[in-house]
Amino acid sequence: MTTYSDPGYVRTAAREQALEPVRVMFMQSQTYFGADSLIHSLLMRHLDRKSTAVHVACNAGSPAAPSAAYAALSGVPDLSIVPMSFGPTVNSRTRAEVARAAATSALPAALDLTRLVAYVRRNHIEIIHCTEKPRDAFYGYLLARAAGAKCIIHLHVKVEGWMSPLTRWAMRHCDGLVGVSDFVAGSAVAGGFDAGRVHSVLNGLDAEEWCASVPATDIRAEFGVPPERPLIAIMSRLFPWKGHSQLLEALAEVKRAGRDFTLLIVGDDDPRATPGGGRYSTELHRLVAELDLTDQVVFTGFRSDASAIMAACDIYAMPTFEEPFGMVFLEAMALAKPVVSLDSGGVPEVVEDGMTGLLSPPEDIAALARNVERLIDDEALRRTLGANGRARALEHFGPDRLAADMERVYRRVLAT
Repeated sequence: MTTYSDPGYVRTAAREQALEPVRVMFMQSQTYFGADSLIHSLLMRHLDRKSTAVHVACNAGSPAAPSAAYAALSGVPDLSIVPMSFGPTVNSRTRAEVARAAATSALPAALDLTRLVAYVRRNHIEIIHCTEKPRDAFYGYLLARAAGAKCIIHLHVKVEGWMSPLTRWAMRHCDGLVGVSDFVAGSAVAGGFDAGRVHSVLNGLDAEEWCASVPATDIRAEFGVPPERPLIAIMSRLFPWKGHSQLLEALAEVKRAGRDFTLLIVGDDDPRATPGGGRYSTELHRLVAELDLTDQVVFTGFRSDASAIMAACDIYAMPTFEEPFGMVFLEAMALAKPVVSLDSGGVPEVVEDGMTGLLSPPEDIAALARNVERLIDDEALRRTLGANGRARALEHFGPDRLAADMERVYRRVLAT
């Protein structure tokens, strides 16, 4: 397994002149613009055009339902976009629903794939860059093989048995797997994939752009939080692995220890949290009542100004278990917020315990509570960890570092 997360890596002008440009095409089969799409768009924007030529095959959606991804990527300079139809998504659908959708979309998708093969050959594209999404990985691998290109699959989640058979098949046959953290890359090796084909490239964030995008919203006034009361936030889809219930249990101990605080729970229910059709938020509301936290906890639901909430909070706390990377921690650090989380998954690769945040062992509610108490009690420590976090986000997780590391993967795969 190869790690490309050295913050000291800098390309020289001489090296750039010595290298032939790499021609890469990204696959964007989803119409929505999710977290993985955001990372890929950063790559598309920041890959150096002196040494790379960048294309994307993007699901444009339909006149009735235009693609959010197509709209977002249209704003990337020097990016060649090929509108595509990728057929029906398999997410949150039964086999019968997928079959019905495929019956009407199979022919257009096949024709688009044929057209895309011709485009890849005509433009001499060498690398097809996919996510682990089934259509990305499957179509991307077929496209690469039909057009004589290499295929890499960018893994944004831990490799586990639940992954689509189409994805796992493509992973077995592709030319390279890239994890968003050493944790994710290691899960691919542990899952039986060839370590020689596995790479690790840590995610990145345009911290200055992220901070500049924070809207001017008085969050404390909106939720009635006095200036002197510590404000804690957790924001994610409502899903058990994100650690909402563990955080609530820890905060019950914090309250019993005499500390005052307000917690904002930001986000909507994730349908996958309760397969039987229930709502995970219902369980969390019940837990808040049982723990006597009704006066301390506010459920905000989905917020388009989540960055404003993060900017207003004193502590960002999310004890997520086996998080693949944790972009939200990087966002909090960029805003100079101390982080409370777990020593689990890819989190320690982002958050330095004792330097930019406080990490506790999984399932240790008492240790989690002590870390929250420590930050509530010590404003100077909050400022120090926050300042360290912002410096780390700027110095080690910039989009240019992300792009440079990924270009090294491209060149290594092409040389294999």
